[in-house]
Amino acid sequence: MTTARLGSGSADHDVAVIGAGFAGMAAAHRLLQEGLDVIVFERGHEVGGTWRDNTYPGAACDVPSHLYSFSFAPNPHWSRTYSPQPEIQAYLRRCADRLGVRPHLRLSTEVRATRWDEEMGHWVVETDGGSCTATVVVSARGPLSEPRAPDIPGLDRFEGTLFHSARWDHDHRLDGERVAVVGTGASAVQFVPQIQPLAARLHVFQRTAPWVIPRRDRHLTACERAAFGAVPSLQLAVRAGIYWSRELYTLGFVGSARRRELAMALPALVARRHLRRQVADPDLRAALTPDYQMGCKRILISDDFYPALSAPNVELVTAPIAEVGPRAIVTADGVAREVDTLVLGTGFDVTGGSAPHRVWGRGARTLADAWRGGIGAFRSTTVAGFPNLFLMVGPNAGLGHTSIVFVIESQVAYLIEAVRTMRRLGLASLEPTDEAQRAWSGEIARCSHQTVWTSGGCASYYLDESGRNIGVWPGSSWSLRRALRRFDLESYRVERPPTLVTAAAPPAPAAVGTP
Repeated sequence: MTTARLGSGSADHDVAVIGAGFAGMAAAHRLLQEGLDVIVFERGHEVGGTWRDNTYPGAACDVPSHLYSFSFAPNPHWSRTYSPQPEIQAYLRRCADRLGVRPHLRLSTEVRATRWDEEMGHWVVETDGGSCTATVVVSARGPLSEPRAPDIPGLDRFEGTLFHSARWDHDHRLDGERVAVVGTGASAVQFVPQIQPLAARLHVFQRTAPWVIPRRDRHLTACERAAFGAVPSLQLAVRAGIYWSRELYTLGFVGSARRRELAMALPALVARRHLRRQVADPDLRAALTPDYQMGCKRILISDDFYPALSAPNVELVTAPIAEVGPRAIVTADGVAREVDTLVLGTGFDVTGGSAPHRVWGRGARTLADAWRGGIGAFRSTTVAGFPNLFLMVGPNAGLGHTSIVFVIESQVAYLIEAVRTMRRLGLASLEPTDEAQRAWSGEIARCSHQTVWTSGGCASYYLDESGRNIGVWPGSSWSLRRALRRFDLESYRVERPPTLVTAAAPPAPAAVGTP
């Protein structure tokens, strides 16, 4: 299938996709279906993104397998209700082959900079293997690609073994060692039970107690897998059931505090009962009891985290860390705990780390400059001043209750409508107007006001330093899909070579959709 090139046709490629995880793969697949010339840059040695890099013991999905996969590439062969990391990575490798993305991949190639060439009307993409040009750039780096190290004095002086959970050192054995884990988030809740039996002593440093509910994971039987393979509609029905059951969580995330409390009463009861049944020690149970509304931070699922923390060789430390010494961690109460290995389970820099500093738009202004007054993007996907740039899982595109793959497919649909519009109208470039983006950001802020993320009593990576919601969509995932269901050209400034045409001022954006 061949069609006309995008833009002026002066670029080497129609589209350059940065990243080959779920988002990059979905975007590349759909763009190739449109007959576009696509190149995909991936800094890793293979596709997979988060699921290639996070190989820590016990790594697995916390969304049921049938929902955490592409709707256009179902997998009837999942071995469990919650897929382990190797299966998800293998699934993505198969998708690269089956969906025709593999020939367009440039693996082990890191994008160092992307610059908008205003004179030529295309992007210049600079990599460690050379440069190329593209009319459109799709940034699919993902919010979980840059591990975040905590700002702890003395961390660089530690003389033992130190690594982040996303860069697990599999060559280093923990048997018989004194091990410290910093963090009790989504990764730690999975790897702590795996390393607890190995360590002579395990110190787990907790800043905030998480809400934890039972995992209820199980093997999928051979009969179930055969049925899913023989009757694809059966797997689609299961997928739909999982989706809508998880969508109900939104009722406990948005709206008045009273409504949220009522909606989350049962899940909170289940979580408290889970804690009570698995932790007998009243002091440990008190330390593990959250003091904020359920959903304010990511809800975790585990059947073995609490038992691991209750083991005789484990200590849960809630005193803040004051400093790290060459062979010890010192807490604010003056206690020094000697350790041989320090594992950081401290999450990721969800704002992109250094990446926004390496994207130059109009007037040689970086994305970091544009976001200096606050991170945001029109419909979580495009940014004023950055023509033909599309962000996958951009600001406010996160979801705390369901599959991020649903968001990705929604954004990719918006991207496809945008490139179809460019082709149909012969546009060289498009970008949201400042007015449209400001109105959208204002609507996000308004809808975020009565949500658990801004008023639930916790601090999380969903919020910036001023407490503004930059990470999560303030509504149901279905309302996000509705917001991206059509490409709204009236909200965009467009260029037709060689004459600049500015679209009419956009109407006020529709509400982002509290359920």
